[in-house]
Amino acid sequence: MQERRRVLIVDDEPSMGRTLAIALGPEFDVEIATSGQAALEILDRDETFEVILCDLMMPGVSGMDVHARLQAEHPELAARMVFMTGGAYTPRARTFLQQVAPRCLQKPFFIDDVRAAVSG
Repeated sequence: MQERRRVLIVDDEPSMGRTLAIALGPEFDVEIATSGQAALEILDRDETFEVILCDLMMPGVSGMDVHARLQAEHPELAARMVFMTGGAYTPRARTFLQQVAPRCLQKPFFIDDVRAAVSG
């Protein structure tokens, strides 16, 4: 039997994390972090996630901050990130998406788009 792929969902909106976990749960093992800091704590102890779905703009530790830390300490995990955004871009976020993070889902999105991003 093939092992299920593991996905970490990082979003400061708990309802978004729960909705994605429910939608992806039948196919993937899902863990949720409700902040960038919580995500970093999880990833420091567990590097076995194949995909990290991460909100770009969060208070405190943003998705960009998570990516920067992972790029420095766990580059293989940084490469597994798929960002989610509602389109409220700061100049830093615009530059980041253009230069660093081409894998991005625009909210609102369809769950099939999420499945494709996680499966791809």
